[in-house]
Amino acid sequence: MSARIESVRKDVFTIRNGTAVLEDRAIPADVVVEDGRISRIVPGRLPAGAFGDAPSIDAEGCLVTPGFIDVHAHSDTYLLIEPDAPSKISQGITTEINGNCGGSCAPRFGEARLSGDWSSMTYPLPGGGTASGPGPTWRSLAEYRELFDETRPAINSVQLTGHNTLRASVMGYAPRRAEPDETAAMCRLFEKCIDEGSSGLSTGLVYQPGKWCGREELASLLETAAKRGKFYTTHMRSEGDRIEEAIDEVLDLAAATGVRTEISHLKTAGRRNWGKIDAVLEKLQKAVDAGLILGSDRYPFCAAGTELDFVFPDWAQAGGAVAELERLRDPVLRARIVEETAAAREDLEDIMIGGGWSGLTRPWSGRTLGEAAKALGKSPAETACDFVLADGARTGAFFFSMSEENMRKILSMPWVAPGSDASLRAPYGPLGADHPHPRAYGTMPEFFRIAGENSSGGVCETVRRMTSMPAKRFGLKMRGRLEEGCFADIAVWDPRRFANDATYSNPHRFCKGMKAVLVNGVLSYADGKPTGRRAGRFLQAQA
Repeated sequence: MSARIESVRKDVFTIRNGTAVLEDRAIPADVVVEDGRISRIVPGRLPAGAFGDAPSIDAEGCLVTPGFIDVHAHSDTYLLIEPDAPSKISQGITTEINGNCGGSCAPRFGEARLSGDWSSMTYPLPGGGTASGPGPTWRSLAEYRELFDETRPAINSVQLTGHNTLRASVMGYAPRRAEPDETAAMCRLFEKCIDEGSSGLSTGLVYQPGKWCGREELASLLETAAKRGKFYTTHMRSEGDRIEEAIDEVLDLAAATGVRTEISHLKTAGRRNWGKIDAVLEKLQKAVDAGLILGSDRYPFCAAGTELDFVFPDWAQAGGAVAELERLRDPVLRARIVEETAAAREDLEDIMIGGGWSGLTRPWSGRTLGEAAKALGKSPAETACDFVLADGARTGAFFFSMSEENMRKILSMPWVAPGSDASLRAPYGPLGADHPHPRAYGTMPEFFRIAGENSSGGVCETVRRMTSMPAKRFGLKMRGRLEEGCFADIAVWDPRRFANDATYSNPHRFCKGMKAVLVNGVLSYADGKPTGRRAGRFLQAQA
């Protein structure tokens, strides 16, 4: 399986002896790449000696497909830290849609802060060098984009503007509706982000401070996006008890504003909501057929992943992390948080600790909150408070709230694309100390396996949903297809060996079966590791 690379010329690259997966068929073919684009797809084989000593990959036994598109990612800032993007490129991902769930790398004005894990990292400075301490070295999207271009990550990135980040830049973390002048200021700042390269708006309507927004605020921002031909992705207000009402809100806003809309990580969370799946899918199918939404994305795992403080009541989280930590230090308020959390959550013992950032929490990564509580001699709610306080509100957690049967139903829908809901990771360097969800390393092989089992269209249809369908959905011109003239984002992989190896207890494991990956014609992954040659671009989605 070792990639045989004969490197002399840089402007031509050939992929030989593989099976090319086109839109509607798979054929034995050799692929020629010139100057970053696919110049020829030759059915059968190239003549002996064609292109002489140009670099080549022997793809015997492999599929040659477009690179995969991760339509729901969170790698915004990590692309500046680990630009080889090892956990993503190793599974054939060549493009990510970033800035989802209402949180983005920019804009970062006023009180706006990066999320806890992002803010704890040290970033490059414009023009070279590295900051002396943790925290972002940019404020505007234009400044971030300058750093992106200087760093040149290995994969392409489409950047959305997070509503929570936008709102915090204008009105801080105030737990209230926006005043008309504040909404207008958000729209102006969003327009500026669009001018600087934003491809649309994302919301995380269960998170601070976006959960306090009203319809008028959202409608104004979505009208701005629609007028500029941009997109809307939404982590809805509910994915469980009120999921149907949350979908109705999305559809109402899409109909009123005309914005092109994607529902993020579709799920029916909580056992009592599993029976809603058929009604949910029927509602969404009608919306897709009517053109109200583009579709949805989903990761092929049954555990959600977010911060542990998600279990606390709304009032405890209001005002953002700084205010939350102050409440946890107050004995009276902490006791109230413990009482209300224990009463509201039946699953506390089963929640698994993800990334821990302190000596108290880190030993429990990959183990349940119940195990930790028992060993520490406290209740699960008390232990959750201790962990969040010790980690500065950065503790990661996995919530096993989903049905595998429902997940398979969702992944069988032809309008569902793969989204990892994860930032890139590496088992080494500054990102290696974290304990991520296994979806960071294994989304694409798992999606291929599970969606393929339920697909009547075979390999071509499953690959289409991982490549050309999301490219078309987000207007990524000349990408997502193995076609002459398209950008050479290409994955070479063995479908018999393509498999996830990451687990909840041992997540830093690369998937198997990916032989080589080209991004914009540059061989960026081969022989089981990044090559160090990077050619990713900052892309802008176009309606």
